[in-house]
Amino acid sequence: MDRLIYTAMTGAKHTMGQQAAVANNLANATSTGFRAEMHKLRAVPVQGEGLATRAFVVDASVATNFAPGPLQQTGRALDVAVEGKGWLAVQLQDGSEGYTRNGSLELSANGVLQTRNGLPVLGDGGPVTIPPDNEILVGKDGTISAMQSGGEENVVNNLGQLKLVNPPEESLVRGDDGLFRLRAGGTAPQDEDVRVAGGYLEGSNVSVVDQMVTMISLARQFEMQTKMLQTAEANDQAATQVLASR
Repeated sequence: MDRLIYTAMTGAKHTMGQQAAVANNLANATSTGFRAEMHKLRAVPVQGEGLATRAFVVDASVATNFAPGPLQQTGRALDVAVEGKGWLAVQLQDGSEGYTRNGSLELSANGVLQTRNGLPVLGDGGPVTIPPDNEILVGKDGTISAMQSGGEENVVNNLGQLKLVNPPEESLVRGDDGLFRLRAGGTAPQDEDVRVAGGYLEGSNVSVVDQMVTMISLARQFEMQTKMLQTAEANDQAATQVLASR
């Protein structure tokens, strides 16, 4: 019974955490460049005094599904989608680097290329600045070209190149803001093999059907674990009555 209580109690607790993660995935099923979050449970023996049968259930492996999402053509010049593996580098508020697949970009009032959340997009020489009244074209390798509207025809200026990185997936960790960072800190080097598609956005890789099936399964697991707790309580009451009658 001791083993039953610990396993069921902690199992129910972390099952609720998994339900929250699945709900977050479903909420971001249409978010640009979103990566689904995955959770797995495992048993860990309780340290200290007590029976060796006691074991906690812990959410020990929070992982990310890095499979690419579908590309959607928008025709917008400032929309960029990473093809295959790779990331766009952005500058965080503390000056460090973050990595995202959300290539829905815009220009600030000062002409700085930034994300929808206002984070500057990094190029090969720092944040990318776009001169006013220019038509923008993003090449396959992230090269940003500009041609002034109403100016001399066929005069194209190279404004730099987006910083595209491809660090090992196991070295990345998701932050509370949804951006990824290197687990050990620092910055990832630019990868010349990463390719982007201008005028496209990458959709979320969340499968709504799979997440709904998972949600139903988790609800049944939680119900089973609470019934186990009720069974343990009934067994305890029956054992107490037997001992009291002697």
